[in-house]
Amino acid sequence: MAEDTGQERTQEASPRRLQQARERGQIPHSRELNTTLMLMLSGLALWFLGPGLASGMAELVQTYLNVSRANAFDPNAMTLLFKQAIFDALYLLLPFFIIVTLAAVAGPLALSGGFNFSTEAIAFKWEKLDPIKGMKRVFALRGLVELLKALVKFLIIGIVAVIFLYSQADHYLNLSDEPVKQGLVHTAQLLIWGFIAIASTMILIAAVDVPFQIWDYQQQLKMTNQEVKDENKDTEGSPEVRARVRRMQRDIAQQRMMADVPKADVIVTNPEHYSVALKYDPERMNAPVVIAKGVDIIAFRIRSIASEHNIPIVTAPPLARALHYTTSLNQEIPAGLYLAVAQVLAYVFQLKRRARSWKQRSDIKMNNLSIPDDMQF
Repeated sequence: MAEDTGQERTQEASPRRLQQARERGQIPHSRELNTTLMLMLSGLALWFLGPGLASGMAELVQTYLNVSRANAFDPNAMTLLFKQAIFDALYLLLPFFIIVTLAAVAGPLALSGGFNFSTEAIAFKWEKLDPIKGMKRVFALRGLVELLKALVKFLIIGIVAVIFLYSQADHYLNLSDEPVKQGLVHTAQLLIWGFIAIASTMILIAAVDVPFQIWDYQQQLKMTNQEVKDENKDTEGSPEVRARVRRMQRDIAQQRMMADVPKADVIVTNPEHYSVALKYDPERMNAPVVIAKGVDIIAFRIRSIASEHNIPIVTAPPLARALHYTTSLNQEIPAGLYLAVAQVLAYVFQLKRRARSWKQRSDIKMNNLSIPDDMQF
């Protein structure tokens, strides 16, 4: 999209774009981090497991080279011995292989945030064979960075290797003076230490490469303003559809609210503009609850339903406005309106008790109610 419209990618990738990238197999990865983990863990594994591996391999060589004359000239016996030697060698090296495998898996998992498998990433794509696009990738910023990293790796590893060999030169020169067994052990130790020292240099390269790979990944997934709008339109629908959905939601909510009006104990009105339906059950409620409210047409509908169901309608403009603005649907009234609402409910309940058969009255007016100053609307 950015290429077609000329817009710059300035918007951060949305969660949907990130998820789509993971589905395509496009996740941040650093070969330097993977190489560093594999080399370091391999070196440490050799350091701790090396003596056991060396002695084990020596025993295997001694065992399987000590073959009787009869077995040496028996093809079947030699085949069995060869298979057994391979099996024993693999069993001996199994812990080392497990550590190296875990190191190879840990790097990608650490950077990508978890295991990710994508069939689209391994699918064949003809554009990968396009030499022009291939040259663009080579001479792009990423290609230049990879070239720079290769040169830096060569220099750093070369310098560390020279320093290590120079510092250990006396040990290497004196190996010929040591007994064979001791010389072999000493040689193995020097090789392992050299391996670890050289592998440690990769930590510096990985420390620079990992932040760059994360930054480059985020840059690749950035979106233009048009892409953000198109995605919002795809996920949420067009503005017309969203407006229609909101209207339908409002209509459904109003229908539910109107269905609750017959359950009200009293309707407080303005009287023309506001209507608020209150319900109070002392056994189940701590305070009266607003079960319906509205202005203008909705207020008229509330009063009409109340009239049909013989529910008291009290004209108290300040209280009606205060209830409307301070209390949401199905919410208890605020403490500041307890006194005023209590006076209304007490008066209505008193009228009902006095009348043998209650009949709705539309001339109930209560103007001298106590409304706090901060609830005057």
